[in-house]
Amino acid sequence: MNATSRVVRRLSRATHDGRPTAPVRILHLGLGNFFRAHQAWYTDRAPDAAEWGIAAFTGRRPAAAELLGPQDGLYALITRGPDGDRFDVPAALSATHPGDDHAAWLGYWRQEALAVVTLTVTEAGYARDADGFLAIDRDDVHADIHALREHPDAPVRTAVGKLVAGLEARRAAGLGPVALVPCDNLPGNGAVLERLVREMAERTGRPEPVEAADKGAAYVTTMVDRITPATSDEHRAAVLARTGLVDASPVVTEPFSEWVISGTFPAGRPRWEDAGATFTDDVTPYEERKLWLLNGAHSLLAYAGTLRGHETVAEAVADPVCREWLEEWWNSACRHLTLPQEELDIYRVALLERFGNPRIRHALAQIAADGSQKLPVRVLPALRQERARGVLPLGATRVLAAWVCHLRGLGAPVNDAAGTALPRVDGSLPDAVRAVLGHLDPALAADIPVVTAVREQAAELSGEELTAS
Repeated sequence: MNATSRVVRRLSRATHDGRPTAPVRILHLGLGNFFRAHQAWYTDRAPDAAEWGIAAFTGRRPAAAELLGPQDGLYALITRGPDGDRFDVPAALSATHPGDDHAAWLGYWRQEALAVVTLTVTEAGYARDADGFLAIDRDDVHADIHALREHPDAPVRTAVGKLVAGLEARRAAGLGPVALVPCDNLPGNGAVLERLVREMAERTGRPEPVEAADKGAAYVTTMVDRITPATSDEHRAAVLARTGLVDASPVVTEPFSEWVISGTFPAGRPRWEDAGATFTDDVTPYEERKLWLLNGAHSLLAYAGTLRGHETVAEAVADPVCREWLEEWWNSACRHLTLPQEELDIYRVALLERFGNPRIRHALAQIAADGSQKLPVRVLPALRQERARGVLPLGATRVLAAWVCHLRGLGAPVNDAAGTALPRVDGSLPDAVRAVLGHLDPALAADIPVVTAVREQAAELSGEELTAS
């Protein structure tokens, strides 16, 4: 086969292996790389995968659906270990849609076969305010509430609004409850989602969406873990070289994967446990371990590592200074995790191996996005617990100091869903520190040892002279 003929053959069910499309029983919101390396991968590996097709909708941008549609939902999953690559083609995606195809979205909710609705919309996608409630002052949230109040089928934009609309459509069709399964890095994400859905339903002022939110869903809690960088031209070239097929949207990931699930599935689910998922009565110990040790470390490296000129996680973790900061943070966080110390030690060793994988180019700038949403759940819980026992955790304050520098234009570019609601940091460094801490938690801005540590560490990281303020 010559190069020209290879280029014109695009990956599809016909060109790959002709596998039939599974009937849609799962609906997903957030058609991104992580979903395709994680939930779709677990579903494809389940022994009953032929019964559980997924219809996936994009978030804010339609590009993923446009790329995957001509490929019949197929894509190459490149599992990139230190010693080589493995190429698989998951087939769990039965349909892909742009996020604004509201008619198609509601259409799936009206199908009796629908059993599970999963989400990967990032922490920012839940439209919460600083207290964890629905951010009703946001324009998109306000617009969705108004739309749902006027007509149940009106197009909506937010993830929560789409769930309320879907649940009401299913109730109106006389169909039974489904499982809602958030797969984003939020503590107690099932309870978080339930509160937000119920609040939006209540704010419509109509009884029908309230009934749908109460009786139409079981809210499942999960912990998810798999490092999945952004796709590059190098990944597309690797697929072409290996398979002879053009893949417009491959996904690269690491060998490690973990999915911990707690909750009920009133209409059934795939046999994910046979694909490696863990079902438990309490996700919290696993959730805190992952959020604090992996995600907290990622935030530390994203802000402090880029200040030292690094672009990827592997580069940053190879830096002895960043490595020392990392161990310092982990030591503080581990004091407040409930899993056995031996398990935590093993997990830390595994994280260093994962972070150091030179063939996973996990960009620190990608991780640095939306710090206003991430730091409150990744860093602040351990910081508060350390302060409650009278300890000043320099590993935790350094993450906050690095974020202050980030917001002041140092290191990775600022890309945060909070936008203009971010604290003002254009004054003196002491003023910026107080503003940032007050934004995260007013109690932190009143904690003099914390303020002092963050101010001094920010000055050290940025090289900025401290002046009286």
